[in-house]
Amino acid sequence: CFRLLCSLLIPTLFLSGILCVCLVVLLWGIRLWIQQRKKQLSSAGGDGKRPLLVGFFHPYCNAGGGGERVLWCAIRTLQKKYRNITCVVYTGDRDATGEEIVEGAFRRFNIKLIHPVKFVFLEKRYLVEASLYPHFTLLGQSLGSVFLGWEALLKCVPDIYIDSMGYAFTLPLFKYLGGCRVGCYVHYPTISTDMLSVVRNQDTRFNNAAFITNSPFFSKFKLVYYYFFAFMYGFVGSCSDVIMVNSSWTLNHILSLWRAGACTSVVYPPCDVQTFLDIPLEVEKSTSEYSIVSVSQFRPEKDHPLQIRAFAKLLKEKRVGQQPTLKLILIGGCRNQQDEERVNNLKRLCEELGVGNDVVFRINIPFEELKRHLAEATVGLHTMWNEHFGIGVVECMAAGTVILAHNSGGPKLDIVVPYEGRITGFLADDEDNYAEAMAYILSLSPEKRLEIRENARRSVHRFSDQHFEDTFLLSVEPLFK
Repeated sequence: CFRLLCSLLIPTLFLSGILCVCLVVLLWGIRLWIQQRKKQLSSAGGDGKRPLLVGFFHPYCNAGGGGERVLWCAIRTLQKKYRNITCVVYTGDRDATGEEIVEGAFRRFNIKLIHPVKFVFLEKRYLVEASLYPHFTLLGQSLGSVFLGWEALLKCVPDIYIDSMGYAFTLPLFKYLGGCRVGCYVHYPTISTDMLSVVRNQDTRFNNAAFITNSPFFSKFKLVYYYFFAFMYGFVGSCSDVIMVNSSWTLNHILSLWRAGACTSVVYPPCDVQTFLDIPLEVEKSTSEYSIVSVSQFRPEKDHPLQIRAFAKLLKEKRVGQQPTLKLILIGGCRNQQDEERVNNLKRLCEELGVGNDVVFRINIPFEELKRHLAEATVGLHTMWNEHFGIGVVECMAAGTVILAHNSGGPKLDIVVPYEGRITGFLADDEDNYAEAMAYILSLSPEKRLEIRENARRSVHRFSDQHFEDTFLLSVEPLFK
């Protein structure tokens, strides 16, 4: 039996060794071929020196969200600091020209780039669409990003590669095959320890279907799948030379999964706080009508039903005598038909709870109208559990609303925290707490609310464009040495 085992084991080990050597040789050959291709495609600048190519992997660079604001601020910051660089954006937005994308960034974010940007348009962006993978979505999108990254690498090999959208599985591709120095800006970990606990505790949430929570077998299977994916995610993430995260909450998860603390730092996203700080801050004149404003896209994780239920509870318990009129204004963007159907469901919920006339939906509104609503609002409302940062929370505080956010994630750890020992807002975590907190805020005197609003305004300078530029340059400096 021992001889038989040895006769099988030794050839197996020998064959495995040969395959490993062949794989290493193949990968080394691909790397040399890519480097040769890079030399052929590169050209020298006017001074005879070849500009340093800095590539940003951002397949949805024309989306107009907070992640895109980080992208354009990062590019503008590098253009200010380094002269002999060319910034390259890998994008799948083939329905717009490069000029239209840059113009859109200026129109939406008031960000004007100093030098032109080179765009590399990718044809296989559909490979990272969640709709392509009804099951094993995380794994499918991550593997799809590898193929999309390969397309990007073949079209343009940068000297420095920065994943600015959360596709960590592209990092080893550009580092080991492309020979690039690699960095990343993590807005939200693809998988987190919170997601593992949700499956482990069999909680039903928007990302954990009821049929899974009701089945011990499916729950255990999904947990094994999540642990495997978390291991792979940690492995590819640790390949990065520079890791930037957008909040303390994201930092804790990335440190736990990637275990690369020496090269990881918090770089708060740039919020356009000055635009909102320009709104005059005065003691409220009218006490006959109050508005509560929520600003967030109509996505399931934003938990708009919680806002409506808490508001309905507030009206039910507080509407006695000559109480001021209350309005809940839900402001947000609809990206597609699914979002529109979600809004219709929210309107039906309002009717069921008897608050249909008290809740106003404002969808895809112009920026000036958003500013007006925030300027007139008394309370800014946010209900997403474990929001990774919360740009909308910062904007509400800068505009002068009294913020009421979820007691988790970025709002809890970074934003709605005491500033110079003074209160800047309030936190809640369920329907009752939200209703009680709103009632308490509305019961305060206008002078007391003004004091809280002023504290909040002073605190948000930490999230300005200038602060982002300073911390971003400090973090990426190792990539340019």
